[in-house]
Amino acid sequence: MGPVRLIAATFCGLVIWQLFRLNREEKIRTSAALWIPTLWIFIGATRNLSVWFSFSSGGSGERYTEGNPLDQVAAAAMLAIGLIVLLKRSQRVTELLRANLPVVLFFVYCGISILWSDFPDVSFKRWLRAIGDIVMVLIVLSDVNWLTALRRVLARVGFISLPLSILFIRYFPELGRAYSKGGASSWSGVATGKNGLGMICLVFGLASLARFLEVYRGEKGRERTRPLLAQTAILGMTVYLLLKANSATSFACFFMCAVPMILISFFSFARKPIILHLMVTGIVGVAFCALFLNIGTGMVQDLGRDSTLTGRTDIWRSAFLQVQNPLLGSGYESFWIGPRLEAVQRLINQYLNQAHNGYIEIYLNLGWIGVVLLAVMIFAGYGRVVGAVRSMTPTAALGLPFFIANVAYNFTEAAFKMMHPLWICFFLVSMIKPESSAPEILPTSNSLTPVKRNQIAKPKAELAPAGRQR
Repeated sequence: MGPVRLIAATFCGLVIWQLFRLNREEKIRTSAALWIPTLWIFIGATRNLSVWFSFSSGGSGERYTEGNPLDQVAAAAMLAIGLIVLLKRSQRVTELLRANLPVVLFFVYCGISILWSDFPDVSFKRWLRAIGDIVMVLIVLSDVNWLTALRRVLARVGFISLPLSILFIRYFPELGRAYSKGGASSWSGVATGKNGLGMICLVFGLASLARFLEVYRGEKGRERTRPLLAQTAILGMTVYLLLKANSATSFACFFMCAVPMILISFFSFARKPIILHLMVTGIVGVAFCALFLNIGTGMVQDLGRDSTLTGRTDIWRSAFLQVQNPLLGSGYESFWIGPRLEAVQRLINQYLNQAHNGYIEIYLNLGWIGVVLLAVMIFAGYGRVVGAVRSMTPTAALGLPFFIANVAYNFTEAAFKMMHPLWICFFLVSMIKPESSAPEILPTSNSLTPVKRNQIAKPKAELAPAGRQR
């Protein structure tokens, strides 16, 4: 490592340390178990551990097969530790699951679909990873201070992945840039490609904007200035990377979601149900019409894409030809393996491992039954999000944009997949249930001795995850 690289890496480390220091909430304690979902989401957003330790480029094909023993052991270990944590919180976890039956039914059906998969061993391993997503969500939402836990997990991943992406791109191009067969270069940062980098900016940029707006609307003071500085820095990095990454889907989704987030944060009229429904329907409808109905195609062209959505329509047509059971699908995460994958690749003459459309991906793997269960889960989540916005609870500014982002992003990318950060964030904001009690805030003292619960004044009513009232 040359002196310039060493200085850049040191400076990046100092920036990350300062971001954590400025954003620190010293008076609120969360469980150390939060580092498990933090690592899980970080791996899902960036690269497998085997790629990080080998410093190889780690293509999407390697990532999709998940054949590396290190990755399998790491995922199994995190899942096992996560389950142990949930067993200790069994009452809260049970109540959360009961309050989210559509989610439970969806993943139960995913597990059942392994029975008719042509590759049941691969399908089963991927289903375990999908269950791992829900385990990580439950670890966050079952925390005593679940609201702070939610913010911290998203902040931790964003504070590391965004500055590190800029470092890799600028000073370690062998790690931060991807190259096509023709030699063209694109920015990938800590991800495996430009779309992955765009997704990181979308997810953690929205989380940062939501936190910025929440703090900005709070009381003025030193405790307000510090997190504002941290979130401003992250937002600056997000916009910079989005402008340079050339990921049209993430770029469009970020700004489509930022507008309603700002509106509901500052204008009470935007929280009225009719306005909310019109706003969400309008944003999603405009995106759908521009992409699939050739209405307003100028917007697509302005984003640097053609009417075929960079060849996606050819992929969809070729994939539909390989569907054998429209009702049940090919089995969980089994479509892009073996003869079907080879047939599609011959038709379009390129390598791929997804349909580049989340809804079509669900149909290919789980059939129409899977699509219906997905729709039920989405509408149930939408009801939760709208209820949070109407009451303007602490998660309102985050829930609405993540819902819109999931619906719109999956028009041209497949994000309804295991370990996908946007998919995980959908569950983080949609599995929260309104309750009459608020999350308990247990401050810590200088001696690290917990304060007794009966010494703490009960906070006013706000949003809380499904669980017993405290």
